[in-house]
Amino acid sequence: MSFYVHESSFLDDNVSIGENTKIWYFCHIQSGASIGENCCLGQNVNISNNVKIGNGVKIQNNVSVYEGVTIEDNVFLGPSCVFTNDLIPRASYPKGKQNYLCTLIKEGASIGANATIICGHTIGKYAMVAAGSVVTKDIPDFSLVMGVPARICGKVDERGNIVEKYEMADDNGI
Repeated sequence: MSFYVHESSFLDDNVSIGENTKIWYFCHIQSGASIGENCCLGQNVNISNNVKIGNGVKIQNNVSVYEGVTIEDNVFLGPSCVFTNDLIPRASYPKGKQNYLCTLIKEGASIGANATIICGHTIGKYAMVAAGSVVTKDIPDFSLVMGVPARICGKVDERGNIVEKYEMADDNGI
């Protein structure tokens, strides 16, 4: 085996795990999931059915990546960040996976701790979502967003350095 899975974690049948990937305590990787090379999944991470995760992705503790979410290469998901896949969930009226709204996290993006990503949106390349933010619209490449709802407050470079700051005006909302 060219990857590491802690004995407390569970991999369903029909999963693909890339070389040098590490899956730590109490994780569950569900059927049809694909995780790239050189990834690190912290404690208590759930990867749902058919989720695709690129290479070099870091997923911190207590993150669930639900069906309909795609994570490109070199993405950082902070502790306890949240993804959704149904805008109007009802236990009594499940819509099924064919009605999930898809979410795309593009290459190099970072999502801070406890941020919530509402389904059906794209987070652009190297964009940064501040801790605790709630993303309700698409985020352009290299944007820095924060707040509830998340609003564009600057631009960052590939390393995450702030290269431009904006006032937090209502017209910057996303």
